[in-house]
Amino acid sequence: MLTGCLSAAPQRFVIGSNSFRTLTCFEVPLRPHCSARAEAASNDEPLPCEKVSPCQGQSSEVECQPAKMGCPMRKQLPFVPVVGFFLLLRLGAAVTTCANESSRALPPDQLGKINFPTSCSPEAQAAIEKGVALLHSFQYKESEQTFTDAATHDKKCAMAHWGQAMALYHQLWDFPDDKTLKEGRKDIEKAQKLHSANDWEQSFINAAAAFYQNKSKMSHADRIKAYSAALQQSHDANPSDLEISSFYALSLVSLAEEEVDTTANLKKAIAILDPLLQQHPDHPGVAHYMIHACDRPEFAAQGLAAARRYAAIAPDSSHALHMPSHIFVRLGLWQESITSNIAAVASGAHAAEMHLAESHYQTHAMDFLSYSYLQSGQEAKAREVIEHTGHVVGANDEVKADHRADLATRTALELHRWKEAASLPIPAIRREWLDTTYWARAIGAARSGDVAGAESAVKELTQLVAEREARARKSGYNVSTEKASDLREAEAWLAFAKGKSDEALEDLRAAADHQDKNGGESVGIPAREMLADMLLELKRSTDALAEYKAVLKNSPNRFDGLLGAARAAQASGDAGGAQSYYAKLAEICGAGADRPELAEAKTYLAQK
Repeated sequence: MLTGCLSAAPQRFVIGSNSFRTLTCFEVPLRPHCSARAEAASNDEPLPCEKVSPCQGQSSEVECQPAKMGCPMRKQLPFVPVVGFFLLLRLGAAVTTCANESSRALPPDQLGKINFPTSCSPEAQAAIEKGVALLHSFQYKESEQTFTDAATHDKKCAMAHWGQAMALYHQLWDFPDDKTLKEGRKDIEKAQKLHSANDWEQSFINAAAAFYQNKSKMSHADRIKAYSAALQQSHDANPSDLEISSFYALSLVSLAEEEVDTTANLKKAIAILDPLLQQHPDHPGVAHYMIHACDRPEFAAQGLAAARRYAAIAPDSSHALHMPSHIFVRLGLWQESITSNIAAVASGAHAAEMHLAESHYQTHAMDFLSYSYLQSGQEAKAREVIEHTGHVVGANDEVKADHRADLATRTALELHRWKEAASLPIPAIRREWLDTTYWARAIGAARSGDVAGAESAVKELTQLVAEREARARKSGYNVSTEKASDLREAEAWLAFAKGKSDEALEDLRAAADHQDKNGGESVGIPAREMLADMLLELKRSTDALAEYKAVLKNSPNRFDGLLGAARAAQASGDAGGAQSYYAKLAEICGAGADRPELAEAKTYLAQK
């Protein structure tokens, strides 16, 4: 499902010390990450081994040894409180993992409990189960490598080739292009030629073959439907099978993402996964897919149990450490989201350094981290995340510049720093990635009263959106027949700056209704909040309050939603409402918060 300001095109993957509140302990043990500071004066200086855990109130010491002595990368650690983002992530230009482990016995990978029996050799079987566990946590690169190892151990292992093909299908992230489909088809054909006599294995191979079938005219949705139908047949024949049920539920979520019976398919997936989570609390796929199935405002509360389980199930997966924050953000649990993504960024950096994962595991977690800092009133922390984009392990300069621009855009708009947004620099990146910057520049200029600047930015954005939609169609993605939300928002604020308030409100309301229909972006600025802001500027405080309430229903505890609601309630004479919203704002923003608007809340509350 493609929603929000990028609703008309597949998004590029810019895919994550805070102690102002009591932390929720959901027990995420991490390995110590050893990093050599680029500015270290001597090779004999001890390396700063740091470790994150969200469990508050439990102390421990992490012994860090000098570089020449190596570092116990996989040593299980006791839980400690969360440390600061940059105390943890002083990666600089030289993240150095300590691989001198020849004298140490490593514990097994902690990726969850998997029982995936095959007819392959014992050596291949171990790799198969690890590969499936990685697949369940979307660690695709390492999963593909692991299945390749299995094929090396056993030349007759059909499921090794099935796994290689499945690692090329990045469900819910992006769709395989023609080259990747061809590669996956070759893997499945190898699996088919080995003629597994095991019906259970054959059911997985048949489902993958349905997805990778050689029909160039099949749409994305058609391939997913074929894959899901094959899995449904297996599931119906054996509904108690954990692995078949898990993969089938994921296929239903994938169909929902393609806007195929979205609500019905998500409900069906939840109905399968919820009881499985109770029966198999340590299975990575069940918890992971439950989070994805519930990643909409109306279902988010149902995913909280899975969110608080998943990181502990698979602590060796950076994606497992991040994924709980999809639910935490939906529910406005900012500290838990911050905790998850600090851990995920560190883990993702380590995996990238070991060539086991791409940089997007870090940048995606940083995206959620930035958003959560802003919602909890921590501007300085959010700006630190922007500065860290230059140190993302494995990212090239263009990706770093793109991610920095995206975070800077969000920060300026969330903070209502309109002149800052209007003057955002145009990053030195490919043209197709510039839409977000021009969107922000248009809104910033319009809200600063610079009509000419807004017109120029809207003109550029209009062309970028047209090009974006053309690329999306060419790549087989669905493109909404409605105007893209980001363009509608920019045009609305331009119209408002020109005094055309009715036109502006109509555009924003249409954008808001479109976003709400599609679940909205979990880490985006809701168009309905912009609508409420506009109504408040028009002195229509009662109407504005109604829209702010709708925003907070779908996006609980948003900073600007609460602040706007408090102001609208106060302006409409609802003193009790203003008191409640200001109090909630103060509650979610503790001692570490530094956004200047908090002074307004404190002043109001002190008078009551």
